[in-house]
Parts: sequence; structure tokens; C-alpha cells
Amino acid sequence: MSDVCLIISTNSDLLRLRCNSIVCVEADGNYSQVRLSGGETRLVTMQLGQMEQLIAKQLGAHGSRFIRIGRSLIVNREHIWHINLGQQKLEFCDAMSQRHSVQASREALKDLKDLIEKENEGIKR
Repeated sequence: MSDVCLIISTNSDLLRLRCNSIVCVEADGNYSQVRLSGGETRLVTMQLGQMEQLIAKQLGAHGSRFIRIGRSLIVNREHIWHINLGQQKLEFCDAMSQRHSVQASREALKDLKDLIEKENEGIKR
């Protein structure tokens, strides 16, 4: 699964990103910021909804590792490390042990927390 790649192609650029290297995608107006493991960030000329569609189209079942959180964030569930509802903060830890954090609404984080807990209950059974 680590060799599965997302291809983001625009008029002037082509990015080939391994899915496990994508930590999250943040909305930035009409653009999206793709945060990668290791701390690198790439600005792409696609809105977050377009990124969500691209992930679903290109990755199929592998795209299930990505979750849309609220209106401004897509996260890679494999990198989620800490959800703090009080501080409205979501923290990630990537394969290089580098931490990343983003702000999100309390409601979006609560939904994410509930989803992860529900999935974990299914694994325990």
C-alpha cells in the first residue's frame, strides 16, 4: 500500500505523491495546501472539494485512509496522533517522527474522535 500514489496535475505542474507521505490537505481559498511528512508543504491550484474528488477517483479503496474534517481539512487517518477538543487542535506524527498540528472546529474534531473510537471498537470484537 505504501507505493500507492496520488497524481496532482495542473496546467503548469505535476506532483506525484505517495499516499503515506501526505499528512493532510488544508483549504486555502481557491487553493489547497498539501502537508507532507518531513514538514514540506505544497500549494496546489485546486479547491479542497476538488482534492477530495481526486482522492476518491484515483485511489479508490486506498482513499479511505483520508477523511474530510469540516469545511477546510482532509486528514490522513494513519498520521493522527492526538485530538484535543478543548484546544480545538489535531496533531499528527508522520513516519519521520515529525509532528504537525492544525486547528479545527470542536464539532469536526468530536466527529473524528467518535469515528476513530467506533472503528476501534469494531477491531476489538
